Amino acid sequence: MTTTVVRDVPKQLFIGGSWQDAESGRTLSVDNPATGEELCQVADASPADGQRAADAAVAAQPAWAATPPRVRSEILRRAYDLIISRTEDLALLMTLEMGKPLAEARAEVAYGAEFFRWFSEEAVRIDGGMMTAPDGRNRLLVTRQPVGPCLLITPWNFPLAMGTRKIGPAIAAGCTIVLKPAPQTPLTSLALAAILTEAGLPDGVLNIITTTDAAGVIEPLLRGGQIRKLSFTGSTAVGRILLAQCADTVIRTSMELGGNAPLIVFDDADLDTAVEGTMVAKMRNMGESCCAANRIYVHTSLAEAFATRLAARMAALSVGPGTEPGIDVGPLIDTAGRSKAHVVVCDAVKRGATVLTGGELPDGPGSFYPPTVLTGITPDAAINDTEVFGPVAAILTFDTEEEAVTAANDTEFGLAAYLFTQNLDRALRVAERLESGMIGLNTGLVSNPAAPFGGIKQSGLGREGGTVGIGEFLEYKYIAIPTGA
Repeated sequence: MTTTVVRDVPKQLFIGGSWQDAESGRTLSVDNPATGEELCQVADASPADGQRAADAAVAAQPAWAATPPRVRSEILRRAYDLIISRTEDLALLMTLEMGKPLAEARAEVAYGAEFFRWFSEEAVRIDGGMMTAPDGRNRLLVTRQPVGPCLLITPWNFPLAMGTRKIGPAIAAGCTIVLKPAPQTPLTSLALAAILTEAGLPDGVLNIITTTDAAGVIEPLLRGGQIRKLSFTGSTAVGRILLAQCADTVIRTSMELGGNAPLIVFDDADLDTAVEGTMVAKMRNMGESCCAANRIYVHTSLAEAFATRLAARMAALSVGPGTEPGIDVGPLIDTAGRSKAHVVVCDAVKRGATVLTGGELPDGPGSFYPPTVLTGITPDAAINDTEVFGPVAAILTFDTEEEAVTAANDTEFGLAAYLFTQNLDRALRVAERLESGMIGLNTGLVSNPAAPFGGIKQSGLGREGGTVGIGEFLEYKYIAIPTGA
């Protein structure tokens, strides 16, 4: 089964509706993070390949923009059905190239597919309006049109959902696409291209370039004048570079960037709910999530009990290859990701933190790291300002609401935040004060295709999902019509 799902995925670039080798003939290796062994080789695009993909998207744009919304909608709905029908194959593919346990991979298939169903419904609800000008001389007709060819750049942590969350609204709006998936996890995106083709997506609407030369491929496209929209999910550092490159041709951008999510447990919180919510907020996807809880603030009156329960829950998780039954925590994406997690743990310990569970590098193959709980985090510890992207829970304490909110907001990021309290007034008051685009109130899960996903400050621009998600791919056009009065 493992060999079959990898073998059946196309390994070439997808340009203009056909599978093509990279111009140079080069390939890149896709590895299994659970073993460190190579799964396969896929085409490694050059800047020239990227330009061919952009040319194909530009050529397909007029006809796709003119395609009726219902046609676009039905293509997305068929793709949704195909994804759901192939849940097991897609889940296994993600587990092999990214590492997450099969149970989590299956959940991602359902979550990722839902973006296609959601935006299939939004495609036929693109609205406009008409009114009479206040002076009565003109009728004001407002329409919404696709922004044009889009460049979509996705990360490796959610190989299916990050693609569908961007591709879905672009297709629904009538935009053509050049997609560049992360080189660590290209297989799911290539499988998705095959599914969309089967669902009836016309040639050239979706083009996929896999590459190890992201900078060399992307910059000419952004500066070349053909791409009219960039949607990027990744680090804030890279986002800043891309924003600068977009300035030359004033490309419309939406970005979901880094996070440093605080999680606050107040003294009146239900402890069971708080521990369970923290497990979800911290351990979803092994902690490799931009909205993962990174700094856990617990009221001093609950700190010891909370830490003891959380450590017990974390220590009970089973670690191993995601393809094996009963595994809760798979490997991190690669050895560099594991090293990053371990470095911040060692730094915290060096500065006085206590390890309640985990914290040791395991022997053997794969980039595994044990679920880790730290207490006694000092203000100068690197973990306070580092997006860990791993299964490390850092517990800090506070005494007052003001202290907790100030500490939570003391970061350049503002993607997600979580708070646990049974006091409604406090819940609303603190939620309004937290500088984050998304708030989890007595829950550790904020992601939902029907909700606007995104952050403030240096966590990004724009929103994905919800009723506003399609708006990122549409432009307003105003037409003045004399009334004849």
